Amino acid sequence: MRVRFFSKLSLFITILAFPQLITATSTSQSLLCSSVLAANAETLGEAGDSGETGVQGKNGRNSDNLTVFADGSPMTLDLTGGDGEAGQQGVVGYDAFCEEQSETVGANLRGADGGNGGDGGDGGVGGNGGSLTVYTTNKEHLKQIYVIAVGGEGGAPGKAGEGGLGCECDRPYWNEETCFGEPGSSNYSCTTEEFQCIDGYSGRKGRDGRKGRDGKIGTLTLINLDKSLAPDYPEVTAPISELKGRGFTLSRNIWQSKDNASALFAPGSKIANKYKELVARHEHSVLIVWDAPQPVENFDDKQITLALKGEDDVNIFLPKDLWLETQTVKRDNLTELFVFNAVRTKDVDDLTIDGLFGQGANLELDIFDEAEKSNLITTDFSIKYRVGEKSENKNIFGGSSTVYKTKYEGAIPPEAIAKNNNLFTLQLGKLPIPPEYLQPGLKVEVEVVAKRSMAENSMTQKLSTKTEIEPASQS
Repeated sequence: MRVRFFSKLSLFITILAFPQLITATSTSQSLLCSSVLAANAETLGEAGDSGETGVQGKNGRNSDNLTVFADGSPMTLDLTGGDGEAGQQGVVGYDAFCEEQSETVGANLRGADGGNGGDGGDGGVGGNGGSLTVYTTNKEHLKQIYVIAVGGEGGAPGKAGEGGLGCECDRPYWNEETCFGEPGSSNYSCTTEEFQCIDGYSGRKGRDGRKGRDGKIGTLTLINLDKSLAPDYPEVTAPISELKGRGFTLSRNIWQSKDNASALFAPGSKIANKYKELVARHEHSVLIVWDAPQPVENFDDKQITLALKGEDDVNIFLPKDLWLETQTVKRDNLTELFVFNAVRTKDVDDLTIDGLFGQGANLELDIFDEAEKSNLITTDFSIKYRVGEKSENKNIFGGSSTVYKTKYEGAIPPEAIAKNNNLFTLQLGKLPIPPEYLQPGLKVEVEVVAKRSMAENSMTQKLSTKTEIEPASQS
């Protein structure tokens, strides 16, 4: 008791001596003392659990979209979205589980805190208003339509749950005596110590939920037709066999964004301000006519792409690895693509040199088309004819070397080319090559450039051979 009385007396003297200081700092000192005590105190009871968050409200139903044909008949259209439901209230925090103070503790105590209240549930989102598509050939017919397409209202927020109660102390202050040694002995002594108990805090109140977002207002699409609008089909890629003998109609719908949709309908109508209106539809048909002798099934792995171009034209993209001889005929909104021949690109450059034969004016070079497509492809040849001559310079082994010198370079005229199906015979003896360079025993090098073409397609292939003109065989 002496310790407690002394502390109160000291505090009273301090207040008399420094009244202004105590008035200004009493609250902070109290909180400081409480904080220090709480840090060193044992807990009385068990803290309460926090309350659960309230369940979020259900979202409102989205309105169905609707398509109508307006002919001037009165209509009332309700495309309102459903309202969102309110969020549920947060659960109240649970009270602390308190117990009775013991007579002797030997420590300061602090009551257990109550649980925090649960947050309120958010309100459900309002349903969206339905979108309206109207077909009509007269906008004035819309004046007979009353439409409401507003979004549903968002649900109300759930309220916050209150916090649970903390434990209260039965005795704010008490003294406990502690003795040392044997009673009656000279070393026996006792001390009295004062302890304090602080009430637990009530739990924090939860946070209120958020109001649900209102649903979006519905929109208008206006189509100036009295029949259903076909979808956009501006491009098609398909196998050649599928396109054969079949027409494809490419199309593109042209839309324009406009304002003040509500003014088109009966007074009081509610719909989004901006709407889109069909202002044009571009169409163009394409027909593929296969007149080629080659079966179209041979090219099933190849595709053609058709793409709408502007209002009344079309782009045709042919396979890059296929040569086609075609003709395009356009009449109004129809394009016909006639195919007369077809060759795979890999079969174009399949020429090989089959040998050098003869001598003098009869010297000939044979070239064979391994792909056997020469009945479809035009072939032009040019050559560089070179003859080997001994050089005075020695090679690294001490012998003489051969140097090839050009004796003719240029195109081979058609009259110097004999063709037998897929075999080309280049009659070198008919070219303006001096006769002495066409004789047996000469080493020659012939470089050939073949230009192959069909319709608007062309490519070149280079061939070469190095050989010796053989003498005529003895019969």
